[in-house]
Amino acid sequence: MWRITVNHTCVGSGSCVGIAPGRFELDDAYGRSHPVTPDVEPDEAVLDAVASCPMEAISVVDLETGETVEV
Repeated sequence: MWRITVNHTCVGSGSCVGIAPGRFELDDAYGRSHPVTPDVEPDEAVLDAVASCPMEAISVVDLETGETVEV
């Protein structure tokens, strides 16, 4: 299981939503991305979204090991 987080540097570019629409959505009030559900099964689309983020605001942690999942 992975935990997705999006930090405060997000500028709401929406690239993550375009790449992994079931995993990310934009918050209308703040214009930033956030995970639809923070804890997810491993998903290559999530890693693609991490790699595409222009602000490097997305991180993914493996809940079993506590380690950051490398892209």
